[in-house]
Amino acid sequence: MNDGILNKMMVDHLRTQIFADGANIEDIKHYANSSHIKGFTTNPTLMRNAGVHNYEEFAKEALKWAVNKPISFEVLADDFDEMERQALKIANWGDNVNVKIPVSNKKGDPSYDVIYRLARQGVKVNVTAVFTIDQIQHVSDAMTDCVDGYISVFAGRIADTGIDPLSIMKEAVEIIKTSQNNRLIWASPREIFNLIQAHDIGCHIITLTPDLLKKLPLIGKDLLPFSKETVNMFYQDAVASEYTL
Repeated sequence: MNDGILNKMMVDHLRTQIFADGANIEDIKHYANSSHIKGFTTNPTLMRNAGVHNYEEFAKEALKWAVNKPISFEVLADDFDEMERQALKIANWGDNVNVKIPVSNKKGDPSYDVIYRLARQGVKVNVTAVFTIDQIQHVSDAMTDCVDGYISVFAGRIADTGIDPLSIMKEAVEIIKTSQNNRLIWASPREIFNLIQAHDIGCHIITLTPDLLKKLPLIGKDLLPFSKETVNMFYQDAVASEYTL
């Protein structure tokens, strides 16, 4: 069995689903038929960085390729009434659309009431920028017994503060177990090992950027030949740079 097949089997065996995170149409096209990519997410920051100028045109083009897989688009408003209006519009773009609602506005006022109302109007919500256990509990309560929804906990950004997000994610898994319809997303991961951690604790989904997706074939790779390849890479780069001592 070659390494490629072995790694694919390992990835397919993981109970955590992988969603591709980005705003490049070519990437969405590339991963649309991939068996190990189960959905897509994006956000205004990723779209701006990708040079997207027209939000709705981008979304409609992305939907042409992500036909059979869930895809999340975020509201652009900070006012709660406008969030709700935009969410209802975005939800009508397709049956596979999840609408990203920030967990609060810029002032830090929670958006739980908006989430509650949207969930009961049949909108599949993806609550984003969640960081704390208190937020996870309130969001889960707001979406309980409604249509399918996601809670995106930004584990990577939590780790950026020097706090190990694993304990928070473990508790989040337990909170969300009380609802049959909610799914936990390990958002903003920093390394492929986060996928293994998500699998170990029973987290439903992890979002991976194209840079991280390219590292999936490394899962299960033997460390000794990997060490040899790394030494060779350093040597080849030193030769190509024509350094001298």
